[in-house]
Amino acid sequence: MKKAFSELNKLLSKVHPLILTLSVLAAVGMNLLANKSVDTGLSWLALDCGILFSWLAFLSMDVATHCYGPRAATAMSLVSLALNLVMVAVFFVAAHIPGVWGESFVTGSEQVINQALDNTFGGTWFIILGSSIAYAVSAALNNFLNWGIGERLEHDNSFGTFALRSYVSTFVAQFTDNIVFALLVSRTFFGWTLLQCVTCAITGAVLELLFEVFFSPIGYRISRGILAGDNGSATGLERAA
Repeated sequence: MKKAFSELNKLLSKVHPLILTLSVLAAVGMNLLANKSVDTGLSWLALDCGILFSWLAFLSMDVATHCYGPRAATAMSLVSLALNLVMVAVFFVAAHIPGVWGESFVTGSEQVINQALDNTFGGTWFIILGSSIAYAVSAALNNFLNWGIGERLEHDNSFGTFALRSYVSTFVAQFTDNIVFALLVSRTFFGWTLLQCVTCAITGAVLELLFEVFFSPIGYRISRGILAGDNGSATGLERAA
Protein backbone atom coordinates (compact mmCIF):
# COMPACT_ATOMS: atom_id res chain seq x y z
CA MET A 1 0.00 0.00 0.00
CA LYS A 2 2.81 2.40 0.90
CA LYS A 3 4.52 1.66 -2.41
CA ALA A 4 1.29 2.30 -4.31
CA PHE A 5 0.80 5.69 -2.64
CA SER A 6 4.42 6.56 -3.31
CA GLU A 7 3.98 5.73 -7.01
CA LEU A 8 0.75 7.74 -7.15
CA ASN A 9 2.43 10.73 -5.55
CA LYS A 10 5.33 10.43 -8.02
CA LEU A 11 2.95 10.43 -10.98
CA LEU A 12 0.89 13.34 -9.65
CA SER A 13 3.98 15.43 -9.00
CA LYS A 14 4.47 15.59 -12.77
CA VAL A 15 1.03 17.06 -13.48
CA HIS A 16 0.75 20.84 -13.68
CA PRO A 17 -1.56 22.25 -10.94
CA LEU A 18 -3.76 23.97 -13.54
CA ILE A 19 -4.54 20.70 -15.31
CA LEU A 20 -5.21 18.88 -12.04
CA THR A 21 -7.50 21.72 -10.92
CA LEU A 22 -9.48 21.63 -14.16
CA SER A 23 -9.80 17.87 -13.90
CA VAL A 24 -11.18 18.05 -10.35
CA LEU A 25 -13.53 20.91 -11.28
CA ALA A 26 -14.86 18.90 -14.22
CA ALA A 27 -15.42 15.77 -12.13
CA VAL A 28 -17.37 17.66 -9.47
CA GLY A 29 -19.30 19.78 -11.97
CA MET A 30 -20.45 16.98 -14.23
CA ASN A 31 -21.49 14.86 -11.24
CA LEU A 32 -23.68 17.64 -9.87
CA LEU A 33 -25.17 18.78 -13.18
CA ALA A 34 -25.96 15.18 -14.16
CA ASN A 35 -28.98 15.57 -11.86
CA LYS A 36 -30.67 17.76 -14.47
CA SER A 37 -31.93 16.15 -17.67
CA VAL A 38 -32.12 17.89 -21.03
CA ASP A 39 -35.54 18.04 -22.67
CA THR A 40 -34.70 16.98 -26.21
CA GLY A 41 -38.30 16.47 -27.28
CA LEU A 42 -37.39 12.98 -28.54
CA SER A 43 -38.48 9.87 -26.63
CA TRP A 44 -35.44 7.86 -27.77
CA LEU A 45 -32.87 10.52 -26.90
CA ALA A 46 -31.85 11.24 -23.30
CA LEU A 47 -29.16 13.69 -22.19
CA ASP A 48 -28.23 15.44 -18.98
CA CYS A 49 -26.48 18.72 -18.19
CA GLY A 50 -23.33 16.93 -17.08
CA ILE A 51 -22.32 17.27 -20.73
CA LEU A 52 -21.42 20.90 -19.98
CA PHE A 53 -18.45 19.70 -17.90
CA SER A 54 -17.60 16.25 -19.27
CA TRP A 55 -15.69 17.65 -22.25
CA LEU A 56 -13.39 19.51 -19.82
CA ALA A 57 -12.57 16.29 -17.99
CA PHE A 58 -11.48 14.62 -21.22
CA LEU A 59 -9.63 17.66 -22.55
CA SER A 60 -7.68 17.77 -19.26
CA MET A 61 -6.82 14.10 -19.67
CA ASP A 62 -5.72 14.65 -23.26
CA VAL A 63 -3.39 17.48 -22.23
CA ALA A 64 -1.99 15.42 -19.34
CA THR A 65 -1.48 12.39 -21.58
CA HIS A 66 0.22 14.51 -24.23
CA CYS A 67 2.59 16.05 -21.67
CA TYR A 68 3.17 13.30 -19.10
CA GLY A 69 1.93 9.99 -20.50
CA PRO A 70 -1.11 7.80 -19.83
CA ARG A 71 -0.15 6.59 -16.37
CA ALA A 72 0.15 10.10 -14.95
CA ALA A 73 -3.07 11.16 -16.70
CA THR A 74 -4.92 8.14 -15.31
CA ALA A 75 -3.55 8.85 -11.82
CA MET A 76 -4.84 12.41 -12.17
CA SER A 77 -8.26 11.12 -13.22
CA LEU A 78 -8.49 8.72 -10.28
CA VAL A 79 -7.50 11.44 -7.82
CA SER A 80 -10.13 13.72 -9.38
CA LEU A 81 -12.66 10.94 -8.94
CA ALA A 82 -11.64 10.46 -5.31
CA LEU A 83 -11.92 14.20 -4.59
CA ASN A 84 -15.32 14.22 -6.28
CA LEU A 85 -16.43 11.49 -3.89
CA VAL A 86 -15.21 13.66 -1.02
CA MET A 87 -17.39 16.47 -2.35
CA VAL A 88 -20.29 14.04 -2.68
CA ALA A 89 -19.85 13.23 1.01
CA VAL A 90 -19.82 16.94 1.88
CA PHE A 91 -23.00 17.52 -0.16
CA PHE A 92 -24.60 14.52 1.55
CA VAL A 93 -23.85 15.95 4.99
CA ALA A 94 -25.11 19.39 3.93
CA ALA A 95 -28.35 17.85 2.65
CA HIS A 96 -28.98 16.24 6.05
CA ILE A 97 -28.24 19.33 8.14
CA PRO A 98 -31.55 20.78 9.41
CA GLY A 99 -32.43 23.97 7.62
CA VAL A 100 -33.93 25.33 4.42
CA TRP A 101 -32.55 26.27 1.01
CA GLY A 102 -33.04 29.85 -0.18
CA GLU A 103 -34.99 28.71 -3.25
CA SER A 104 -37.53 26.82 -1.14
CA PHE A 105 -39.34 29.94 0.09
CA VAL A 106 -42.40 29.49 -2.09
CA THR A 107 -45.66 29.78 -0.18
CA GLY A 108 -47.26 26.36 0.26
CA SER A 109 -44.37 24.44 -1.33
CA GLU A 110 -41.50 25.03 1.08
CA GLN A 111 -41.22 21.45 2.33
CA VAL A 112 -41.50 19.83 -1.11
CA ILE A 113 -38.93 22.14 -2.70
CA ASN A 114 -36.54 21.88 0.23
CA GLN A 115 -36.72 18.08 0.16
CA ALA A 116 -36.13 18.06 -3.60
CA LEU A 117 -33.01 20.23 -3.22
CA ASP A 118 -31.74 18.02 -0.38
CA ASN A 119 -32.20 14.94 -2.57
CA THR A 120 -30.44 16.63 -5.50
CA PHE A 121 -27.35 17.59 -3.53
CA GLY A 122 -27.48 14.52 -1.29
CA GLY A 123 -27.08 12.22 -4.27
CA THR A 124 -28.28 8.69 -4.95
CA TRP A 125 -25.93 5.80 -4.24
CA PHE A 126 -26.48 3.90 -7.49
CA ILE A 127 -26.01 7.01 -9.63
CA ILE A 128 -22.77 7.88 -7.82
CA LEU A 129 -21.51 4.30 -8.05
CA GLY A 130 -22.43 3.96 -11.72
CA SER A 131 -20.89 7.29 -12.71
CA SER A 132 -17.70 6.50 -10.76
CA ILE A 133 -17.24 3.13 -12.48
CA ALA A 134 -17.99 4.62 -15.91
CA TYR A 135 -15.56 7.51 -15.36
CA ALA A 136 -12.72 5.28 -14.15
CA VAL A 137 -13.08 2.88 -17.09
CA SER A 138 -13.41 5.60 -19.73
CA ALA A 139 -10.53 7.65 -18.29
CA ALA A 140 -8.07 4.77 -18.54
CA LEU A 141 -9.33 3.94 -22.05
CA ASN A 142 -9.04 7.57 -23.18
CA ASN A 143 -5.51 8.03 -21.85
CA PHE A 144 -3.98 4.83 -23.18
CA LEU A 145 -5.74 5.12 -26.55
CA ASN A 146 -4.58 8.72 -26.88
CA TRP A 147 -1.02 7.70 -26.05
CA GLY A 148 -1.12 4.73 -28.39
CA ILE A 149 -2.14 6.92 -31.32
CA GLY A 150 0.66 9.33 -30.44
CA GLU A 151 3.17 6.47 -30.43
CA ARG A 152 2.15 5.49 -33.94
CA LEU A 153 2.57 9.08 -35.06
CA GLU A 154 6.11 9.16 -33.67
CA HIS A 155 5.45 11.87 -31.06
CA ASP A 156 4.67 14.57 -33.63
CA ASN A 157 3.81 17.66 -31.55
CA SER A 158 1.81 19.50 -34.23
CA PHE A 159 -1.75 20.64 -33.59
CA GLY A 160 -3.02 18.18 -36.20
CA THR A 161 -1.57 15.26 -34.28
CA PHE A 162 -2.84 16.60 -30.95
CA ALA A 163 -6.30 17.00 -32.48
CA LEU A 164 -6.35 13.53 -34.04
CA ARG A 165 -5.26 11.90 -30.78
CA SER A 166 -7.79 13.87 -28.78
CA TYR A 167 -10.76 13.49 -31.12
CA VAL A 168 -10.46 9.73 -31.58
CA SER A 169 -9.77 8.95 -27.91
CA THR A 170 -12.46 11.36 -26.72
CA PHE A 171 -15.20 9.92 -28.92
CA VAL A 172 -14.38 6.31 -28.05
CA ALA A 173 -13.97 7.00 -24.33
CA GLN A 174 -17.03 9.26 -24.10
CA PHE A 175 -19.14 6.61 -25.79
CA THR A 176 -17.77 4.07 -23.31
CA ASP A 177 -18.50 6.36 -20.37
CA ASN A 178 -22.05 6.97 -21.55
CA ILE A 179 -22.89 3.36 -22.41
CA VAL A 180 -21.44 1.93 -19.19
CA PHE A 181 -23.43 4.42 -17.10
CA ALA A 182 -26.58 3.91 -19.15
CA LEU A 183 -26.42 0.11 -18.83
CA LEU A 184 -25.51 0.12 -15.13
CA VAL A 185 -27.90 2.84 -13.99
CA SER A 186 -30.41 4.06 -16.55
CA ARG A 187 -31.43 0.63 -17.87
CA THR A 188 -31.34 -1.08 -14.47
CA PHE A 189 -33.00 1.56 -12.29
CA PHE A 190 -34.96 3.76 -14.70
CA GLY A 191 -36.11 1.19 -17.24
CA TRP A 192 -34.40 2.66 -20.31
CA THR A 193 -34.59 0.55 -23.43
CA LEU A 194 -31.39 -0.69 -25.05
CA LEU A 195 -32.10 1.72 -27.93
CA GLN A 196 -32.23 4.65 -25.54
CA CYS A 197 -28.94 3.57 -23.93
CA VAL A 198 -27.15 3.29 -27.27
CA THR A 199 -28.57 6.49 -28.80
CA CYS A 200 -27.79 8.42 -25.63
CA ALA A 201 -24.22 7.09 -25.65
CA ILE A 202 -23.65 7.92 -29.31
CA THR A 203 -25.32 11.33 -29.26
CA GLY A 204 -23.62 12.30 -26.01
CA ALA A 205 -20.25 11.27 -27.42
CA VAL A 206 -20.84 13.32 -30.58
CA LEU A 207 -21.87 16.43 -28.64
CA GLU A 208 -18.98 16.08 -26.20
CA LEU A 209 -16.63 15.63 -29.16
CA LEU A 210 -17.91 18.89 -30.64
CA PHE A 211 -17.05 20.65 -27.38
CA GLU A 212 -13.57 19.16 -27.58
CA VAL A 213 -13.15 20.23 -31.20
CA PHE A 214 -14.06 23.79 -30.24
CA PHE A 215 -11.76 23.96 -27.21
CA SER A 216 -8.90 21.76 -28.41
CA PRO A 217 -6.84 24.74 -29.69
CA ILE A 218 -6.78 26.01 -26.09
CA GLY A 219 -5.76 22.57 -24.84
CA TYR A 220 -2.99 22.43 -27.42
CA ARG A 221 -1.65 25.84 -26.43
CA ILE A 222 -1.67 24.83 -22.77
CA SER A 223 0.19 21.61 -23.55
CA ARG A 224 2.78 23.54 -25.56
CA GLY A 225 3.27 25.90 -22.65
CA ILE A 226 3.71 23.02 -20.22
CA LEU A 227 6.21 21.25 -22.47
CA ALA A 228 8.10 24.49 -22.99
CA GLY A 229 8.33 24.95 -19.24
CA ASP A 230 9.49 21.36 -18.74
CA ASN A 231 12.20 21.94 -21.32
CA GLY A 232 13.63 24.83 -19.33
CA SER A 233 11.69 27.78 -20.74
CA ALA A 234 11.45 30.68 -18.31
CA THR A 235 7.99 31.58 -19.57
CA GLY A 236 6.28 28.19 -19.25
CA LEU A 237 2.51 28.52 -19.58
CA GLU A 238 2.88 32.22 -20.40
CA ARG A 239 3.96 31.17 -23.90
CA ALA A 240 0.59 29.46 -24.34
CA ALA A 241 -1.33 32.64 -23.54
